[in-house]
Amino acid sequence: MADLQAIVARVKNALVSSGPAPSHKAPVAPSLQPDGHRAELVSRFAREVEAVGARIIGPVAPEQLADRVAAIVRERGLKSIAVGEGVVVDLSRVGKTLSESGIEVIRTGSVDGSTRPELRKQLAQVDAGLAEADYAIASTGTLAVLSDETRPSALTLLPPASLVVVRVDRMKADLASALAALGHAALESHRLTLITGPSRTADIEKRIVMGVHGPKSLDVIVVWPRDD
Repeated sequence: MADLQAIVARVKNALVSSGPAPSHKAPVAPSLQPDGHRAELVSRFAREVEAVGARIIGPVAPEQLADRVAAIVRERGLKSIAVGEGVVVDLSRVGKTLSESGIEVIRTGSVDGSTRPELRKQLAQVDAGLAEADYAIASTGTLAVLSDETRPSALTLLPPASLVVVRVDRMKADLASALAALGHAALESHRLTLITGPSRTADIEKRIVMGVHGPKSLDVIVVWPRDD
């Protein structure tokens, strides 16, 4: 027992005299790259999106968005689609146009504990999901989507086809800039989904298989207001 007490005493003295460990130093804030010219950001974002197997559409004017989404739905042969609430873009007009063209439209709306299981079941059976990204990251072709009750994370994860809208002024140079724009409060209170291309895996025989763990296709529609 005396030996154990001596060992503990030596450890305590060593900790007091050595000061804080290197890993306890305050983290260095990441440098934020300037967003630069929007056209350059969109061009870089488009290259990265196509490199990971997704498709980019646009730039599209806000008044053209509903017709462009309807064209994508017809092209891909989709019969049903779930439409979430927009961030800065009004997606209700898109849902109305799709519904009038004979497409089954499910609006995610506001859910609670009793209605969430039924919505999740519908999202697992629908052909596609339409959501708006909070921000796009040009350096990696990534979409950052915060989830809430009107825009659940299942909207971009469960349907086999995913359509994501992002407005040009929500384009950021890199992940650090996007996280800074989202802010600590939003990140602490919402789940963040980062989407880089369609779902793919090489778990079996190292062969790339699409759509096993998420959407098999991803269409990104960039909205650019004419007066911007």
